[in-house]
Amino acid sequence: MKIDDLKQKIGFGILRLSVLVIILILGIILYDIISKGIGVIDWGFITKAPKDGMTAGGIWPAIVGTSLVTLITAVVAVPLGVFAAIYLNEYANQGKITRLIRMAIRNLAGVPSIVYGLFGLAFFVNILGLGTSVLSAGLTLGLMTLPVTITASEEALKSVPDSYRRGALALGASKWYSIRTNVLPHAIPGILTGTILGLARAAGETAPILFTGAAFSLPFLPNELTEMLSRQFMALPYHLYIMATQHHDIAKVKPLAYGTALVLIILVLFMNLIAILLRFWLRKKKE
Repeated sequence: MKIDDLKQKIGFGILRLSVLVIILILGIILYDIISKGIGVIDWGFITKAPKDGMTAGGIWPAIVGTSLVTLITAVVAVPLGVFAAIYLNEYANQGKITRLIRMAIRNLAGVPSIVYGLFGLAFFVNILGLGTSVLSAGLTLGLMTLPVTITASEEALKSVPDSYRRGALALGASKWYSIRTNVLPHAIPGILTGTILGLARAAGETAPILFTGAAFSLPFLPNELTEMLSRQFMALPYHLYIMATQHHDIAKVKPLAYGTALVLIILVLFMNLIAILLRFWLRKKKE
C-alpha cells in the first residue's frame, strides 16, 4: 500500500470518527431529555399555566413569552444585520477602518451573553426607561444576535461570484439593482442559515433576559399586546433554570424540567425546519 493511500485512509478515518463522536454525544443528550421528559407532555402541559408553585400545571405563559421575545429579536436583528452586511461587503471601502469594524463585530459575537444582559439592564431598562419587559429583553437579544447575523450574511454575500455583479453592471444596471436582483437571491440561503442559528441561540439564552424582563412566575397573560410588551414575562430557558436549580422541591419538578427542556428543543428544531423549508423553496424557485 502506498504511503499516500495510507495517509488518505487515516484522514478519512479521523473524519468519520469525529462525526460519530458528535452524533453519539448528541444522541445521548437527546435520549436523556426525551426519555425523561416525554411522559409529562400532553395537551394540558402545553396549554395551561403553572400552578401550585410550579409543581403542577403547564408552561403556556413561558411558550408565549419565548415566542414573543424571539419575534422581537428577529425584527431587530435580521433587517439591521443584513443591511449592515450589504453595506460592508458591497459599498464600504475595503480599507483599515472596514477591517477594524469587521474585527469589532466578530469580537462582539464572542462576548458572554451575561455582559449583553448587563448592558440591556443599564441602557434599555434604566436609560431608555423601558423597564423590565418583553421589549427590553427582545432588544437586548437582538443586539446580541446582530454580530452573528452580520457575519453570516457577509460570508453569504462573499460566496456569490463577482461575475454576477459585473455582468449586471456591464448591461447598465445600477449597483443596487445588481445587488438586489443578482446577488441577494443567491446569498439568501446562507443568510437564512446564519440568521436562524442566531435566533435559535437567542431563544435558548437565559442570562440576558434574567436582567431585562424574565419573571419567576406569571401564570396569567395580559389580554392586550401593548400591555404584554411592557410587562415582565415567563420564558422557557429561565423557567427551566429555576426548576432545575432554584426550586424548593427540585426532585418533584424534575420531570417537568425535562418536559420543558424537550419543548424548548422542539421549538428550536421547528425554527430550523422553517429555515430549511424556506431555503429549499428559494432554491427551487431559482431553478
